[in-house]
Amino acid sequence: MVEQAREQIRIDASVDRCFATLTDFESYPEWAGDLKQVSVVEHDDDGRPVVVEFRAAAMGRSTTYQLRYDYSGAPNRLGWALVTGDLPRELDGAYVLDAAPDVASSTDVVYELAIDLVYPIPGFVKRRAEARIIKTALIELKARVEGAPRPDLDLDDD
Repeated sequence: MVEQAREQIRIDASVDRCFATLTDFESYPEWAGDLKQVSVVEHDDDGRPVVVEFRAAAMGRSTTYQLRYDYSGAPNRLGWALVTGDLPRELDGAYVLDAAPDVASSTDVVYELAIDLVYPIPGFVKRRAEARIIKTALIELKARVEGAPRPDLDLDDD
C-alpha cells in the first residue's frame, strides 16, 4: 500500500541556491546522512542529471535504487519517480520551492513523498520511517544550503 507524506521547512537562501544544491546529486553523501553513494547514470540534452543511482542505509540494511528526475517545473519544482530499486516498489516525490512571501531571500521548501516497499511492514512503522526520511532530508538540506555543519539528528522525540 502506497503511503504519502509531506513536510515543509523555510531555508534562508534563494530558490535558485536551494535548487542548485538539490541538483548537485553527487555531493549528497557529504550532507545527507543516510546516503552512502550517489552516481549519475544518465544526463539530458542540457547536461542535467536525469537518472541517478543511490545507495542508502534503510531500516537496518543497505538499499540501492535509481530515480528519474523531472525538470519541467524548474527551479520551483524538482520531481522524481522510481526507475528501479531492491527495497522500494514506489519512491516518487518532489521538492517544491517557493520564495517566502514575507522574508526576502528565503525559500519555503515542501518535500512530498509517496513510498511503497516490496516487503510488507506495519503501517505505523512505515509512517514513522517516512516522517524521519522527510524531516531528516529537510533539516540536512537546510544546513547544507545555509552553510551550517551537518546537524546531529535525534528524531526520536516525534
